[in-house]
Amino acid sequence: PMGSERTEMRKRQMSTTQDTPGAAQAQLSTGNRGSNACCFCWCCCCSCSCLTVRNQDEERARTASHELQAEGIPNCEESPAPTLEEVNAWAQSFDKLMLTPAGRNAFREFLRTEFSEENMLFWMACEELKQESNKTVIEEKARLIYEDYISILSPKEVSLDSRVREVINRNMLEPSQHTFDDAQLQIYTLMHRDSYPRFMNSAIYKDLLRSLSEKPIEA
Repeated sequence: PMGSERTEMRKRQMSTTQDTPGAAQAQLSTGNRGSNACCFCWCCCCSCSCLTVRNQDEERARTASHELQAEGIPNCEESPAPTLEEVNAWAQSFDKLMLTPAGRNAFREFLRTEFSEENMLFWMACEELKQESNKTVIEEKARLIYEDYISILSPKEVSLDSRVREVINRNMLEPSQHTFDDAQLQIYTLMHRDSYPRFMNSAIYKDLLRSLSEKPIEA
C-alpha cells in the first residue's frame, strides 16, 4: 500500500510539472499581450491601426499649432505682403495706412499689444455693414455689432461719448447700413490721434520697415 501511494504521488508530481511550463507560457503570453495592447485593439504590435490614427491626430494638432503661430494675427484680412513703398506711405498719413489690408493688419497687431484691438474690429464691422443691402441681414449684423462693441456688458466695448450712444440707440429702432456712422467716425478719430503716432514709433512698424529695406541687399 505504501508503495502504491508513493507511485501515485510521483505520477501526480510528474503530471503537475508537465502542465506548469505550458500554463506559465500561456500566462506570460497573455500578460505581454495585455501590456502591449493599446486602448482600442487587442494586438501586440506597435504599428496597429488605432495607434497610427492617434499619431496622425497628434501630428495634425502640432501642424495646426505651428500654422497658428506663423500667422501672427488671428482672423487677419487676406492680403499680399506689403512693399517697401506701401510701408513708407503709411508714415505719410493715417488714411493711407487704413486703406490697405496689409496696413490694417499691421496696425491691428500693434493695437493688440495695447489691448485696444476692439477699435479696429468695430471699425471693420461697420465697413462690412455698409456693404449689405438685405434688410434682414442688416438688422442681424447691427444687433451683433451693438452687443459686441456698444453694450456696456461687453468686454469689447469701445469708448464712445454719451451723445453718440444716444444716436445709436435711436438708430437701432430701425437699423440701417449707417446706424453706427457717428460712432465709427469717433473711433477712427481716436485711433488716428491716440494710437497711430505710437504705432509709427513702435518696434512692429520699424522692424517691418527694416526687413523690407534690407531685402534688396540680401538678394
